[in-house]
Amino acid sequence: MHNVCQRSLSQKNCYSGSFQIRNMSLKQGMALKGLKVIEMAGLAPSPFAGMLLADYGADVIRIDQPKPLLSTNVLARGKKSISINLKKPGGVEIVKKLVNDADILIEPFRPGVMEKLGLGPEVLLKENKKLIYARLSGYGQNGSMSQAAGHDINYVAMTGVLSKLGRADAAPFPPVNLLADFAGGSILCVMGIMMALHSRSNSGEGQIVDAALTDGAAYASSFLFSSINQIPMMWPGQRGCNLLDSGCPYYNTYGTKDGRYMAVGALEPQFYTALLQGLELGEAGLPHQMELPKWGELSKAFQDKFASKTQSEWVEIFSKLDACVTPVLTFAEAAEHPHNKDRGMFLAGPGGTAEPSPSPKLSANPANPNLTIPKLGEHTMEILGSLGYDEVTSKQLLSDQVINVSKY
Repeated sequence: MHNVCQRSLSQKNCYSGSFQIRNMSLKQGMALKGLKVIEMAGLAPSPFAGMLLADYGADVIRIDQPKPLLSTNVLARGKKSISINLKKPGGVEIVKKLVNDADILIEPFRPGVMEKLGLGPEVLLKENKKLIYARLSGYGQNGSMSQAAGHDINYVAMTGVLSKLGRADAAPFPPVNLLADFAGGSILCVMGIMMALHSRSNSGEGQIVDAALTDGAAYASSFLFSSINQIPMMWPGQRGCNLLDSGCPYYNTYGTKDGRYMAVGALEPQFYTALLQGLELGEAGLPHQMELPKWGELSKAFQDKFASKTQSEWVEIFSKLDACVTPVLTFAEAAEHPHNKDRGMFLAGPGGTAEPSPSPKLSANPANPNLTIPKLGEHTMEILGSLGYDEVTSKQLLSDQVINVSKY
């Protein structure tokens, strides 16, 4: 503890519950069966939004560029791929035909890009009034920064949340790209889509969903904003010196004898008592749990204790205590943990890699993800046929480089 703080893979059963309930549920169809989704290819937030819908039964068609700069096949399971050159009028016309009977369109571009292509909401909603037009962008469809480029770190920084992330006496630390891209982006976008679908069931009309990653990151952090004002005791000091940001000795990670780590979240008194029991520390010889000026002393005592045994030894000890103490697992270990296997938390992806299974789990019609990853343009001809393009026309489009059927 820095002084500054003292100053201030099994796929057999993907879901819990009996096989009987699961099999009966699948006969009813998945929750989003029958929904047609068009996903304009992008990176991170939009692919996850599309995959989430696909995992729960929606038919998702991804529109790929013929030669993407980066792979669009991350988060692509269960989708179909059509490769279209959007710089050609014939390509834009194909997209219009695809969207004409679609339920949802997801696009990840900066404001104005779809309009320049002739695929803006004023065009597509006129042709298909029931369309849910979901726009996933960094800073939203309006505002002085709407045209600015950015990544998760920038969006989280603009919300004020990044200033709260990191250890004391160190620079703010980015939370990988989970907060803006996925929590504030993909998941809140899909929530917006679901609300728009519910509204459509009453009105018969679609609408635009303006999902900004920056807005979403702020909204996902509502507890942080509210608790700073309403529960000031949670945030007595600067970054890295508070209850939930590594300042608290009983809400932190500790190294073990074998170079591994344990996660401690013993906030409530009963869990804190169990923590001390597991560590074989007498409460009488330690500072009081809420004696903030001496949190550094308490942290040092915990650090020394955890360093005296291996991670597996601590797991054995705390498996018998309800102390909110768990091992910090690797991806591979998480996939093999008995509890996670009981829950079907991971699926066996391509090449045997572990992939998280869909969540939440529905009792009546759970997700049943198709783990197949589409090749770029793999379904181009099939989809054109479904739109009424005959073989001669499709081959001409291929010859004119309006479409692509590459198999890599």
